Amino acid sequence: MKMQSQARTQRLAGAKDDSKTIADGGQQESTTIKASDLNRDHPGPQTAVGGAILAAGKGERYEGTYKLLDTVEGEPLIRRAVAPFVASCLEETVLVVGHKAEEVRAAVSDLEVTVIMNEAYEDGQSTSLRQGVEVARERGWDAIVYGLGDMPFVDADTIDVVVQGYLENNGEIIAPAYEGKRGNPTLFGSDTYEALSAVTGDTGGRPVLRSRSDLVVLETDDPGVLRDIDVKSDL
Repeated sequence: MKMQSQARTQRLAGAKDDSKTIADGGQQESTTIKASDLNRDHPGPQTAVGGAILAAGKGERYEGTYKLLDTVEGEPLIRRAVAPFVASCLEETVLVVGHKAEEVRAAVSDLEVTVIMNEAYEDGQSTSLRQGVEVARERGWDAIVYGLGDMPFVDADTIDVVVQGYLENNGEIIAPAYEGKRGNPTLFGSDTYEALSAVTGDTGGRPVLRSRSDLVVLETDDPGVLRDIDVKSDL
């Protein structure tokens, strides 16, 4: 891992530093790389990268049906969010559930995903974030890709290029963007696990991302990285 970190430092020294607009507003200092510039042949030895989808919250802004169980083109929204992770290059995908856990579990029962229960989900998204870190440490993952259960339009290929960005030693935090706006899913390397575990309240990895200067943004052609479903009109 030390050699990988040194290689990332050397790679970033020659990359373009700029200020990237993030999806929820504001600016974030980052390094921008085009996804099309990546070498899609995975280098060896392989690094262990897994995924965690945060899907425990109540989604109280959504009208009517619990949003993760509502349908997108006849398919449960949560299944649409999980399927690209399962189809990607990730070693394993875990789904962190809480509210309506059994119904959410049933909606993804035909997918190869490990479902874990967050008993403390009412204390905020950070509790699910920490569960992801716990799994990553138990599995020995070198990095974890965090996805959101209410983002059903992300392409599996986008997850692959985010992982590839890490494998090519570009940085410890890799996030996709579309038309200059940073979105999700976001990869966090093991160097960030301690900081992720310290996050509290109803927030994900954003405080860690904003506290570091080594964020790498991959410009993609996937608008799904910006489409999270908060209210019914977002569908």
